[in-house]
Amino acid sequence: MTSTRSDLTARFQRRLENERVGIETTAARELKVLGESLRGVTRSVLNAIEADTAAWIGKVRGSSLRGWMWPLLFGLLLSAGIRGGSWAGARWLWTTIEQRIETLTVLRVDIAEARLSLAQPEEKTWSVEPCEVDGKPVCPAAGRLAGASAMERGRAACLEAAERGRAV
Repeated sequence: MTSTRSDLTARFQRRLENERVGIETTAARELKVLGESLRGVTRSVLNAIEADTAAWIGKVRGSSLRGWMWPLLFGLLLSAGIRGGSWAGARWLWTTIEQRIETLTVLRVDIAEARLSLAQPEEKTWSVEPCEVDGKPVCPAAGRLAGASAMERGRAACLEAAERGRAV
């Protein structure tokens, strides 16, 4: 078979055309596979970026929340403690002052009653006054103190015992 130059050129062009179509088809297929692979990688990177961003935002929110929440909570508790302590201190001071005023009033009444009782001796008691005869203490007989109080009778008994001790 003899081929002419134009046959060879036509065959060569067809062959080139077939190879070009094959290369284009292969290139298109490879580009399609590469594109899908790149889409998968892009999706995975995008998901990773979104997850990292969400985690970072959560940390920033948490740290900013802790950044102002703890000082706020501490300040509120400190303020409540100071107010409660001040109230309790004022309450204690007020109660103490009231108790002292009441005690003072009771003592004043007791003092006034004692002054009245000293100013007016009771009519039923006899007053016992130690006497001295010739430089020696002498007390009245205990029989004269029949209407006297127990305290006065006790004093008289002590004075009589002292007198007996000295007379011996």
